[in-house]
Amino acid sequence: MNMKIINAIGIFLFMTAVSCVSGRKYNSLSDTSRHFMNERDALKEANIGLEMKNAELEARQEAIGMEIAELKGQYDKAEDDHAKALRDLSSITARYNELQSAQEDLIKGNVRETQRMLAELKASQENLRKKEELLRQLSESLDSKKTSLDELNHELEQRNAKLAELEAILEAQKTMVQDLKTKVSDALLGFENNGLTVSMKNGKVYVSLDEQLLFRSGSYDIDANGRNALRKLSEVLEKNPDIQITIEGHTDVVPYNGSGQLRDNWDLSVKRATTVVRTLLERSRIAPQRLTASGRSQYMPIDGRDTADARQKNRRTEIILTPDLNELYKIIDRY
Repeated sequence: MNMKIINAIGIFLFMTAVSCVSGRKYNSLSDTSRHFMNERDALKEANIGLEMKNAELEARQEAIGMEIAELKGQYDKAEDDHAKALRDLSSITARYNELQSAQEDLIKGNVRETQRMLAELKASQENLRKKEELLRQLSESLDSKKTSLDELNHELEQRNAKLAELEAILEAQKTMVQDLKTKVSDALLGFENNGLTVSMKNGKVYVSLDEQLLFRSGSYDIDANGRNALRKLSEVLEKNPDIQITIEGHTDVVPYNGSGQLRDNWDLSVKRATTVVRTLLERSRIAPQRLTASGRSQYMPIDGRDTADARQKNRRTEIILTPDLNELYKIIDRY
């Protein structure tokens, strides 16, 4: 039912009831009604105030909620910014450490490079000082000697003359040695390649005789074939008195097991050399002072292999013919 109709009916009934009572009671009811109406109005006003207060509180609550949401958003953003800042700080710290390490390496490198350059500079300065000192000494030497250009040219001419003279003598001796080799080869033609070789090296003629051409194994007695070869050689040496003659005896590495005067390969090599000397001097006019006998034992082999063929090559006697160098020494002494 409509609230207005209900109110109208209530008023009607109230008015009817009022009209039925006495005036005193009416007055009493009227006062009560006014009291209730006043309370109702006060309640209405209080309710309106409460509704307004509630609306105000709701608005304030909504505002506070918005502020809280905004603050939470700001907090979340600040937390993200803080995390990002921590990451950036870590990255920057790592990069800083990397750059600091690189700077330290660069400083160390610069120190080493600087030290190297300083060392080079010091060495250059020392080298310059030495050159300056040498130049000063040369200058003082030139000043003290006061050598003129003419004097230097004269000294140079003397040296050139000496050199030309030496070259002429050396060439003459080379020709003489070549001629001597030819004469020796011609005299020993029947023996070459049969245990005897003739060669030229270091300005000397070498006549090498195998053991089998001169001696029996372990012996120092020359057989007839060897004496014949030595006599032919002595004829050539008689005709070339300016040639010095050295006889060297050589053995292999096999130890000498003889007895009597010979104890070892040293004795055998020397004894063979002296036997050749005596054979060359027999029935010849070769001056003994031209000859030298020496033993080399096993210590100058021409073949170092440990084979029968090598040992046979090493058992030999070498006659070394050296031209007279007195003229050459005289020229050298003059200067």
